[in-house]
Amino acid sequence: MIQISNEKLTVQINPQGAELQSIVRKDNGLEYLWSGDPAFWGKKSPVLFPIVGGLTDNTYHYNGQNYTLGRHGFAREQLFTVTEQAEEHVILRLSDNETTRKVYPFHFDFTIQYLLQDDQLQVTYQVKNQDDKTLLFSVGAHPAFKVPLTPDTTYEDYYLYFNKEEEEGIWPLTAGGQIQSAPVPFLHQTHELPLKKSLFYKDALVFKNLDSTAISIKSHLTRHGLTLAFEGFPYMGIWAAKDADFVCIEPWCGIADSVDATGALEEKEGINRLEPGRLFERTWTATIF
Repeated sequence: MIQISNEKLTVQINPQGAELQSIVRKDNGLEYLWSGDPAFWGKKSPVLFPIVGGLTDNTYHYNGQNYTLGRHGFAREQLFTVTEQAEEHVILRLSDNETTRKVYPFHFDFTIQYLLQDDQLQVTYQVKNQDDKTLLFSVGAHPAFKVPLTPDTTYEDYYLYFNKEEEEGIWPLTAGGQIQSAPVPFLHQTHELPLKKSLFYKDALVFKNLDSTAISIKSHLTRHGLTLAFEGFPYMGIWAAKDADFVCIEPWCGIADSVDATGALEEKEGINRLEPGRLFERTWTATIF
C-alpha cells in the first residue's frame, strides 16, 4: 500500500488499479472514503479506462474486428507501476501490454498523479498516445465517499450541493446498463439534492449537461464534508449500492453505450480522440473539511 501525507491529510492508494483506499483528515481523525464492504460493494474508488460504463453486449467494433471489454474497462484490474513518489505525491503508470492489447488494440501510457495540497487531494489523469493511429478512449473517476461521515448523523442528514443552480434531467439506464434515448426531469432550479438510499434503487443518476463544476457532500448537523471539483469532465454519475452507507460522485470523460449505439468505437458517444504523440490531461479535486 502506498501512503502520502501532509499536515492536513493522509491518503492511501493501492497500486492494484491505482485505487484510492483511504482519505483521513488528521485534525478530526475522520475517514472520508467508503470502507469497501463486499456485502454491498467491494470497491472504493475504481479508475475507469479505456471506457466508462458498459458496452452493449460488452462488445465494440474497431477496424473490422469485434472486441470484448467489460464494464468500465480494464484499468481497475491492472497493476500500476509507481514511477515517482514523494511525501505528498505519487505517480502511477499503466502501459499497454499483452493482456490489454487482446481487448483494446492501442499503444498508450496512462498515468495517475495523486497530490496533496493543504486540505485538498488532486487527482490528475494523463493519457499519452504511443501509437501511430488515433487513440480512442474514455476515462473517469468512481470515488465512493462515506455517508454518514460522523457517528451521530444518519445518511438522510446529508445532501449534495451543486455549485450552480441546476434545471437538469437524468438519463435512465436499462437493466443492461445502457443509456436510454431521452432524459427524465429531475433537478428543478435547485442547488441541493437531499440524500436518501432509495435514490439509487434504479442504478446511477446520470447527467450529461450539468452547469456545475463542483458538488459538495454537506449536512446541516455537522460541519464535516467535502467538495469534489470536476471542471473539464462533461458527464457525471452519482451512485450508491443498494442501502449502502456511501455515495459515489463520478466525473466522466465518456459515458456508457446508449440503446441506439452502433457498437463502432469511433462512433461511441463521448469518446475522446487523441492523435499520435499527443497528451490528454484532466484533474479532479476533493477538498476535505
